[in-house]
Amino acid sequence: MEQPVHSLASLFKQLGLESDEASIDAFIARHSPLPPGMKVGDAPFWTASQAALLKEEILDDADWAVVVDELNMLLHPHR
Repeated sequence: MEQPVHSLASLFKQLGLESDEASIDAFIARHSPLPPGMKVGDAPFWTASQAALLKEEILDDADWAVVVDELNMLLHPHR
């Protein structure tokens, strides 16, 4: 059985955020770059429930982990 594949848009929906491409781009522009070493779930702009979801998905290596990692990469400075 294949695991479900989630998109960045579906993650934003799960987080209760606008999930169209323009809104995602604006969110990333507004909140990046995160300081080096800061985990995406520890960023100060999340609500408690959003942060908990992000942390849980990474810790559990759940099916959302890949897209959470994608968001993490988008919010950190490129080197």
